[in-house]
Amino acid sequence: MSHMRGLGLVLILTCSAAVEGWSGEPGAPGPLRHVAQDELETILPGGTEILIAPSAIEHFLEEVDGRPPDWPTVYGGGHHDPGFDDRLFALNRQRDGDRIGRAALSRRIAFVWTGSLSRYDAAVGGFPVALGPNLIETSWGMVRFKPEEAPGNLSVITDASDQVRFERLLRQGKPVDIDVVMTGTLIPDESIVYDFSHDAEGVGLIMPFVRVEEVAFLTSGRDSNYR
Repeated sequence: MSHMRGLGLVLILTCSAAVEGWSGEPGAPGPLRHVAQDELETILPGGTEILIAPSAIEHFLEEVDGRPPDWPTVYGGGHHDPGFDDRLFALNRQRDGDRIGRAALSRRIAFVWTGSLSRYDAAVGGFPVALGPNLIETSWGMVRFKPEEAPGNLSVITDASDQVRFERLLRQGKPVDIDVVMTGTLIPDESIVYDFSHDAEGVGLIMPFVRVEEVAFLTSGRDSNYR
């Protein structure tokens, strides 16, 4: 699972610390900064709930929606079942109504997508970052955070030694992947959408929709290319 690439390992923050001006608005370049995972909460804006570990995500979903859906009943005979779409629609409409006014809806959260670096761009003084979503396996089902509007034109700024190393790896055709942490709040309407995976039959898919306010870049040291 893609979430395993960024969990249980040391995360290295590649943005400014909150006390020094938390990096940036979506689309702004972010500088490389090294911070251990257990210190991540100390540099995020105060009150941010970090939704990286499955247990943290499960707890957040409990606060927002109470309990997981009865996935087998909703799925029934699957996509070809004549009542499938109606059951899924009813599930989403009911939960949209039930969660109105719950405090967790307005809480600031942080989640992670995977970013892949491209060749150094001298015009921006950094490495462009291509984004891709992570799927996280939880007891509720598979969770995929979705930005209301995915940040574009991202780039990461490094110091001279990291720049040399990343450029060397990219010239060798080796991938340089990072974690992209996005912070924001759930959007007011249809803040969480329930669906089913298109890759695994009958597996529930939960998609929290987040209005992204700030973006930062991380690496986990997970790849031997970094050593």
